[in-house]
Amino acid sequence: MVSRDDDALSWDGDDDPTLAPQVAPRRSASAAEVGATPAKRLDAETKAAPASVSDDGDAEPAAMSNVALVTLGVFGGIYLLLAVGWFIGGSRLQFVAQLFINPAAHTAAWILAIAAPAVWFATTMVLTRSRPMWLRIVALVVGAVVLLPWPFLMTGVGA
Repeated sequence: MVSRDDDALSWDGDDDPTLAPQVAPRRSASAAEVGATPAKRLDAETKAAPASVSDDGDAEPAAMSNVALVTLGVFGGIYLLLAVGWFIGGSRLQFVAQLFINPAAHTAAWILAIAAPAVWFATTMVLTRSRPMWLRIVALVVGAVVLLPWPFLMTGVGA
C-alpha cells in the first residue's frame, strides 16, 4: 500500500508505456555526408527526419533543420527588401510614368510589382513543400534575381 506522502509523487497510470515520450535515436554522420556540399546535407537532413502520422491518418511534413530555417528566414528578409525596393522605385517613377500611361494603370502595375516578391515566396513555399530543400533554395534564388527592383537600382537612393 502506498502511503499518503508517496501518493503525491506518483500518478495513476505512470507505468503506461504509451505515455512514454518517443525519442528518435541520434545518428552519426556517414563518411559520404562528411564531404557533402551544403545543399546535399540539407537534402539528407530533410530525408532523414521521417514524417509523423497524426491520429486521423494524415502525414505531417518532417521538421526542418536549423540551417534550413535560417536560410528561409534570410530569403524572407531578402524578399521583404525587394518589395520595399519596388515601392520606393515605383513611387519615384510616378511623375514620369504619368506622361506615358494612365495614372490608374501605373498604380495597378505598381501594386502588382510590390506584391510580386511576397507572391513568389509564398508560391515557392507551397509548391516545393514535398520537394528536396535544394530545389526550394534554387527557386528562391531565381525569384530574387528575376524580381530585382530595376527602377530603384537605376535611380539610386538619392532624393
